[in-house]
Amino acid sequence: MKVGIVGLGLIGGSAAKAFKAAGHIVYAADIDTSIVGYSVLEGITDAELTRENIKQCDLLLLTATPQAVVSYMQDNARYLSSHTLVVDFCGTKRIVCDVCFALAQKHGFTFVGAHPMAGLQYSGYKYSRANLFAGASLIVVPPVHDDIVLLDRVKQMLAPLQFKKYVVTTASFHDRMIAYTSQMCHVVSNAFVKSPSAQYHRGYSAGSFRDLTRVARLNESMWTELFLENSKNLLDELDLLINALNEYRDAIASGDAKLLYDLLHDGCVAKEKSEV
Repeated sequence: MKVGIVGLGLIGGSAAKAFKAAGHIVYAADIDTSIVGYSVLEGITDAELTRENIKQCDLLLLTATPQAVVSYMQDNARYLSSHTLVVDFCGTKRIVCDVCFALAQKHGFTFVGAHPMAGLQYSGYKYSRANLFAGASLIVVPPVHDDIVLLDRVKQMLAPLQFKKYVVTTASFHDRMIAYTSQMCHVVSNAFVKSPSAQYHRGYSAGSFRDLTRVARLNESMWTELFLENSKNLLDELDLLINALNEYRDAIASGDAKLLYDLLHDGCVAKEKSEV
């Protein structure tokens, strides 16, 4: 295949390395053209993605932020071939899917929204690796939910990334769930390490501290955009958490052992149910 990749950060760089390792031709574009040049010298990509060679792409993978993807597609959709499958890997889906489904219908190519459940606490091309997606789940937002042929096409073309599971959903349900399973984790982790005690944790911390703080280090620009784009869902989850934390605080402040026990027990039960 000829694969075009827009955005050569952690996700795009990892995809480029996986497709190149599988023997495909890879074109890439990034706002930082020096990264594209480096990837060509490194042999990970074959050339810069341009309006001329984008027409040759069998697969176009969009791995930038939602607003950057929307802008790119609005500028370049007219140059795509009808045989091209376009897939975005953005962290939120509603705005990207709304715009790109409409552009696909207007210009005759096929667009599918997607979000890989894989990543690191680090960002940037230098941390990318070919096996980043191996064994991970891919959330898929297709234009039609019962199109088995299209889903099979997506699986076949993304095979070099080695996803283990494909989950089909809508853009709205994706954004609602991601507010809880991803965005909340980053907010809580980032806020948690602001305690002055965090500076003295060495020798006093183990797995629980490491697990809770792993995603505190983040790409501020990207997550600011994702949080604000998904603000309604994220605020709903934040309000639930704040209310729950206040219940724990009140039980501890009042010395109410029975209430505290019940709150802790309810949390254990909720965790067990989530693992079924």
